[in-house]
Amino acid sequence: MLGYLINNKIGARLYNFFHTYTIVIIVISWGLLLENQTALAIGLIWSAHIGMDRMIGYGLKYPTEFKDNHLNRV
Repeated sequence: MLGYLINNKIGARLYNFFHTYTIVIIVISWGLLLENQTALAIGLIWSAHIGMDRMIGYGLKYPTEFKDNHLNRV
């Protein structure tokens, strides 16, 4: 969200970077492989957060404006 203070393009890129499952899978895998409970918890909570965003209609953002995303216009 802080990226949107700079401009829509940077805000959308940062939002999309942190709201895709790629990084989450890496964090969860790292937590499992290293038996790190904190990393595992962060990954699972982060994954749930992304899923809840999708459930209520917040998808990956387009660089036009915050309300435009790949699921619908919020």
